[in-house]
Amino acid sequence: MFTKMKNIDTAVRHLKMFTIAVVIGCVAICTFAIWKSFALVSEVKSRVYILSGGKALEAFSAGRKDNVPVEARDHVKAFHELFFTLDPDDKAIAANTTKALYLADGSAKRAYDDLKENGYYAGLISGNVSQTISVDSVMVDVAEYPYHFRCYATQSIMRPTSLTTRSLVTEGALRNVSRSDNNPHGFLIERWNTIENRDLKTAARH
Repeated sequence: MFTKMKNIDTAVRHLKMFTIAVVIGCVAICTFAIWKSFALVSEVKSRVYILSGGKALEAFSAGRKDNVPVEARDHVKAFHELFFTLDPDDKAIAANTTKALYLADGSAKRAYDDLKENGYYAGLISGNVSQTISVDSVMVDVAEYPYHFRCYATQSIMRPTSLTTRSLVTEGALRNVSRSDNNPHGFLIERWNTIENRDLKTAARH
């Protein structure tokens, strides 16, 4: 009789230990599952997807320092394309140059004022002249701040009877400013000047 009671007591202890082990295991599994769920949700929230051509592409964030050369080159390119892309329309000229002047300091404004005072823009309008620019390359030195740059470009000046191709080389410096809708890269061009602007060839238009 005592042996039977001892066996029952042992069985009860084993059952309690087994139950405790099962409960601890369930708690551990639930805790791990909840932790992984939160981690997965946080990871998904940190991802940004861009729709391009009907496909979802994942975008990865990076520090500004990693993108300085790329953003600096694009800033310089955007400024030159806006400043030198001109059509024989005073409103189009004003719109482009206004956008360009948000990207540079007073040195660009002085160049614009000089061109305006010398009748350059009026000549484009009266002569039905269109001007476009192709930026060939932009060299940016990010070793020292403010960042020095040099821009190499080719201008095309289309007149009613001829097409002139010009070589344009400019230089300046870039300093950091706040990003905005008018200045998405957050750079400002300083001490901008033209170091070369010469004719390469002129061809008659037929």
